[in-house]
Parts: sequence; structure tokens; C-alpha cells
Amino acid sequence: MSQTIVQPGSLYVVATPIGNLMDITQRAIDVLKQVDVIACEDTRHTGRLLQHFNITNRTISVHDHNERQRQQQISEWLNSGQSVALVSDAGTPLISDPGFHLVRHCRIENLNVIPVPGACAAIAALSVAGLATDRFTFEGFLPSKQGARVNTLTSLQDETRTMVFYDAPRRIIDTVQDIITCLGAERYVVIAREVTKTFETIHGDSAKNLLLWLQQDPNQEKGELVLMIEGKKALSEEIPPLARKTLALLLKEMKPKKACAVTAEIFDLKKNDLYALTLAEKGQ
Repeated sequence: MSQTIVQPGSLYVVATPIGNLMDITQRAIDVLKQVDVIACEDTRHTGRLLQHFNITNRTISVHDHNERQRQQQISEWLNSGQSVALVSDAGTPLISDPGFHLVRHCRIENLNVIPVPGACAAIAALSVAGLATDRFTFEGFLPSKQGARVNTLTSLQDETRTMVFYDAPRRIIDTVQDIITCLGAERYVVIAREVTKTFETIHGDSAKNLLLWLQQDPNQEKGELVLMIEGKKALSEEIPPLARKTLALLLKEMKPKKACAVTAEIFDLKKNDLYALTLAEKGQ
């Protein structure tokens, strides 16, 4: 296996493990050992990773509060031929972590920016959630305040793609309660907690059942958490086949609104949903 050779004047965006240290790539280790400077979200946190792999290169902090100030210094280093690695505390930098302003600045300055891919909590969780992955949306962290969180969830009521969020376990019960309020008790939800770590837990159920499960096990309110919500199903998927067949038969004998009302009463469905399905199938 040939070793990676770091290019002078390049910014490397390096993914690091999200829990299990063995998830780091050999390329990431090679880059971190060769660059002139390692820009860390938290030098103390990254220091433990570097120590484990016997990496002693110089580190500086680049976080939300100083990133804009650091970007000029880092671009000067890159222009002088030095190489820099950007890492976050865990996972892939910029994915709900610092680094956007620095990378954007370097791109504008036509400096070389190179990805070193690896772990990402959102993608790792999504890969084992059992939810549709052909189309999904990453929404980052849900707001911590209930009003803002409810507004965010309400705005996603009609989203048909799988939705992926980061959330704090200490408020996951409140979040699931808000999901029930905004998206419905039957909406399928998966939580992935402590991914790649000792107490890794991946659990999915309807929002109402998931809430009961969480309330019965306080341990699920600890650690790091990825929250995934199934997208809204099309009306044709939500309405049982027998109900659709019944509606089709009734539509031959009575007006649409009446047919929808009768079908809704028989199958305990919403007549507005049935009427919307009727219009959709007529192309209206």
C-alpha cells in the first residue's frame, strides 16, 4: 500500500472517527502526520486522537467563534506552500460542524482544498435505519426551544423524503412529543444513539410507541443522537387497497363527495384525504 503524499499549499478536510478509533482511514493518518498544521475544532479533544496514533504535529483551534479570524492566517500559510488539515471533534468537518467559512474563503482564493472522506454520523445512522435512502434531506440540529422546533417540524409536514436530524438526547422525549403533534402519532421514526460506541442503539417505531420506549429507559437520554423521520407517504400509500377499491365502486353510483364520505366512515379514514386522492387520480 503506497503512502499518501501531502501536496504543498493544500487544505485537507479530514474526517475523523465518531466513536470507534479504528474507523479512521490510513489516508487520514498519513495526512495528519505530514501536514504542517492541524486546525481543530477543539485542540484538547483532537489531542487525544492524535496521541493515540502518535501524531505530534502543530495544532491550532478553528471553531465557530474564531473561524473568520483564522481563515486569513491559514490562507497565508497555504499561499506560502504550507499544508493544513482541518478536523472537527468527530466525523466529517462542515457537516453541522465548523469549517464552512474557511473552506469557502479558500475556494474563493483559488487555493487547493482536498477531501479526505471517512466517518459521518448522519450517513452511518441512515445506512442502518431501514428508511428510504434514494432521496433524503439532512436538516442538521433541531432547534433547542420548543416553539422553534415545532415551527421546523410543521414546515416539514409534507416532506416526502426521509428527514435526518441531529438532536440532543436530553431533549429527545420532548422532540418526539413534538413529532407526534406536528407529524402524527403513526409517523415512523428511528433514533441512532452512540453510533460506533459501546452503547450503540438503533431503534425505530411509530412516534407514539417510540415515545413510550424512551420514557421507560432513561439511558436513551444520554450520548450522541441521530434522529431520522420517514417522509410523508403519498395518499395512495396511506389508503388501504380495500378502501380504494370500495371508493372506486361507490364513485360509479354516487357523487365524489358522497362516495368519499361513505368510504371514510367504513374504513375510519379522513374524507378529505379520499377526496384529494379522487382528484389526483382524475388529474385535477
